[in-house]
Amino acid sequence: MGLKGKLIAHLEVKCGGELFHDHFNSKPHHIPNICDKIHNFDVHEGELGTVGSLVSWKFNYDGEQRKLKQIIDHIDEEKKRITFKFVDGYFMKLYKGFIATLDAQENSITWIFEYEKQNENISEPIALLEIAIAIIKDIDSHHHNK
Repeated sequence: MGLKGKLIAHLEVKCGGELFHDHFNSKPHHIPNICDKIHNFDVHEGELGTVGSLVSWKFNYDGEQRKLKQIIDHIDEEKKRITFKFVDGYFMKLYKGFIATLDAQENSITWIFEYEKQNENISEPIALLEIAIAIIKDIDSHHHNK
């Protein structure tokens, strides 16, 4: 089994993709109020919606509260795509590199996780992908049921 991997989750949504792009680009601080899996969001450097900004999330993972710091690596407003590069926190102990991309289309959202494990004993980040899927479902439900 190799150390590099890629996981993809594609979900149909009731709300338009632009809403999701907007949430992760300029309103991620609202996500802890919408999704109970996310406990906190902070901006450490830069500004929301700006490439190079350093942000962090706190959430439960594997039965414990974890912190994840990411740099907003790329934003494509036209394609409604945002790429986050993991730079600090629990997951950097498990992975040499980790990039998460949110691709928002009109009626669907795709999460793409590209990673390199520290060693063969590290499992694939399926539980983290499940959290990312739950966030999308909670945002969709929150806005669709208004």
